[in-house]
Amino acid sequence: MMNFADRLLGRIEACNNPTVMGLDPKLDYIPSPMIDNWKNTSVAADTATAEVIFEYNRLLIDAVYDLIPAIKPQFAYYEMYGLEGLKALKKTIEYAHEKNMIVIADAKRNDIGTTATAYANAIIGETKIINDSSEAMFEADCVTVNGYLGIDGIKPFLDVAKEKGKGLFILVRTSNPSAGDLQDLKLEDGRLVFEAMAEHVENWGSELIGESGFSSVGAVVGATWPEQAVQVRKIMPHALILIPGYGAQGGSGKDAVASFVNGKGGIVNASRSLMCAWKKREDIDPMALTDEIGPNGEKLLGFQKATRDEAIRMRDDLNAALKEQ
Repeated sequence: MMNFADRLLGRIEACNNPTVMGLDPKLDYIPSPMIDNWKNTSVAADTATAEVIFEYNRLLIDAVYDLIPAIKPQFAYYEMYGLEGLKALKKTIEYAHEKNMIVIADAKRNDIGTTATAYANAIIGETKIINDSSEAMFEADCVTVNGYLGIDGIKPFLDVAKEKGKGLFILVRTSNPSAGDLQDLKLEDGRLVFEAMAEHVENWGSELIGESGFSSVGAVVGATWPEQAVQVRKIMPHALILIPGYGAQGGSGKDAVASFVNGKGGIVNASRSLMCAWKKREDIDPMALTDEIGPNGEKLLGFQKATRDEAIRMRDDLNAALKEQ
């Protein structure tokens, strides 16, 4: 069973691109002709909504699976569409795996004991079903976790990750503007709260360090806080770092790679800037075929080309920033 960190870094190296595409779908992000096509069917509205979301995700994956090593579906964007939305999430994960992409489940689960175990089994493990067999319900490769309940909330995820060769990304220094209200508070010993959490992450991941030198227990550190990213890297030399905040949230390429070591050790998320790239392109019709050929040998639609162009721009921006480190 291959170590998760080694698998992820292998895909990043193969694509020469430390990017993860966040798939956080809203109907506003999807070209209206696609939505209209489903409105004009006899399919129930909730089912049609989920089907168009999956169709959009599938076509985005088709446009970039040779360029981007991983996707990161945010569970809340599927949960808000109910059971049909969760079906679209499961189908998206399965389709990404068919294209050899790593799947990071952005669920930010936070609980203890048997409840945490249930979350871990559901997302990265397996669940016993009625015929006495076990089935992977979502089969993600990794899950984001809120570790601020301490080891009680982390150990159940660690146990499943060890057994199944999966990974965790634990919140350390998040990208939102108010993160510092709590995460920057000073403790009695002089450390800041996020620094204490970083120490825990390094310790929790000590038994899951792969041949790459990085652990399958990583951290979430926003690109909007590059100084803190440098600091936590010193505390967590073995942790992979998932970096939100690039692009739409204001983080630059230089900011995003602040915690990288020798050109590796992190993966940078972009969601809206990739999913909605077509909205910034007045030169294309989002639903018209272009002359651009995708990795599957078929011509790309306008919105697919826009996403592919943005993926290439982001890759080159990050790689240029890494060369300047």
